[in-house]
Amino acid sequence: MTTNRLMLFGALALLPCLTHAQDKYGSRDGGITFFSHAPMEDITAVTRKAASVLIPATGEIQFSALIKAFEFEKALMQEHFNENYMESSTFPKAIFKGRLVPKDGDDLTKPGTYDVGVEGTITIHGVEKPLSTSATLVVAKDGSITAKSEFNVKPEDHDIAIPGVVRGKIAESIKVSVDIKYAKL
Repeated sequence: MTTNRLMLFGALALLPCLTHAQDKYGSRDGGITFFSHAPMEDITAVTRKAASVLIPATGEIQFSALIKAFEFEKALMQEHFNENYMESSTFPKAIFKGRLVPKDGDDLTKPGTYDVGVEGTITIHGVEKPLSTSATLVVAKDGSITAKSEFNVKPEDHDIAIPGVVRGKIAESIKVSVDIKYAKL
């Protein structure tokens, strides 16, 4: 075989490897906040320990947050949240698996700010539900990626029972905010 043919054969043999080699980005300190506004009380909880992986070329994204990692202003709220409502010993994590849906022509591998759709499945309290929302993705020139999103979750959709005696303290729909900075893995 001539050298040119050998090089061409070698390049063609490597082509499948190159197309499957996609940059992955991750974070172990993603921020998730939830806010409940109800007539009797506002409740906020925050974690900065959400883990996430993102593949910009395909839009694949996954999140995982330990329920016990959410911190409240009042220790008693946190205790009730974990023991009575979320049953975090039985259901220790909230998980999202899905994908980002960019607008036509958007290339999430290049620097810029992108408004994207987000579609997937969220699992809370052991119950899977489809989730469709929007997000803003900022791909920086330094290679980092920041993602922000807001959506609402109804406790009843995830079989989270709210006793009547505290119903006025917990909103029917909880606002969830996600703010995460990814680094290349």
